[in-house]
Amino acid sequence: MAYFLAIDAGGTKTDFVLADEMRVLARHRTGTIKRLRTDTDTALLNLDMGLAELTKASGVPMSAVLRTCLGTAGESVPLVADWLRQTVAERVGGSLLLLGDVEIALDAAFQGGPGVLVLAGTGSNVAGRTPSGALATCGGWGPMLADQGSGHAIGAHALRAIFLAIDEGRTTDLQDAVLAFWDLGSTDLLVEHANRTPTPDVSRLTHLVVECAAKGDVVAQEVLKAEGEALAYLVRLLIRRLRTLQGDATFVPKLAFAGSIMERVAPVREAMLASLREEFPQLQASEGVVDPIEGALWRARDEQAFAARASAVAQEAKGTYAEQAV
Repeated sequence: MAYFLAIDAGGTKTDFVLADEMRVLARHRTGTIKRLRTDTDTALLNLDMGLAELTKASGVPMSAVLRTCLGTAGESVPLVADWLRQTVAERVGGSLLLLGDVEIALDAAFQGGPGVLVLAGTGSNVAGRTPSGALATCGGWGPMLADQGSGHAIGAHALRAIFLAIDEGRTTDLQDAVLAFWDLGSTDLLVEHANRTPTPDVSRLTHLVVECAAKGDVVAQEVLKAEGEALAYLVRLLIRRLRTLQGDATFVPKLAFAGSIMERVAPVREAMLASLREEFPQLQASEGVVDPIEGALWRARDEQAFAARASAVAQEAKGTYAEQAV
């Protein structure tokens, strides 16, 4: 009997699935194991807890695993990638393939076929594949550099919008909502809190923006619309790139979605689609969202798909090392 491990390591949570060739044997969720989001001790505790719970539920030791596919944001960042490769290899048998979280979500939607996956949760990223198999991404550079349409971007945008509204002489319910959420008594304290080090987790403000927008707050509505359009711009760039890779100026891939923002924040998704259809009126989009870990499990189970992607990742890494050595 062959066993396969799939891991989706997000910024706030990590999902683990253990399966054989036909069925899922165990599933568990812990906190993040991503080193950019937490300290080493916490990441190790979460990883060990997840693996232990899989073994407890299934009776299968991790040493019996044949292939593991792990998806995470920041897979190209050494602090993330090197730590995960080492610690997972020390605890789990078999081969390990480390991919981006958006790529495993792409596989969850299309299983190696053509399409575009838009992932927006705490962070964001978009990935696509042509009919000939060429893979491309846009965004995904982290909260300080990208993450358009994400929970982090929405929260940060909302804070800026509050203070722009003050300068413009406009009112917004966001101001009182944020002050109450962080238990602050004035905007001066909000300035201090928002600019402190370490910075607060602004992604936690997303639900406040959604609630204010639903009640008719114009500033909150503008924030969600703008973030949806910013995410659409990334998708637009990606589709153009895929057309070039495919050599087909008419190629319009189907869209699929993953992440809490795409699932729960309709104004962002609607604004993104409306913007995209201005350039691609024939664009088709899937309903609902996919579960990224299903893509990691598909890749781990499929020996040929696993080997092909592992080879490509190795070649990409070789090219990166060669560039660094020049």
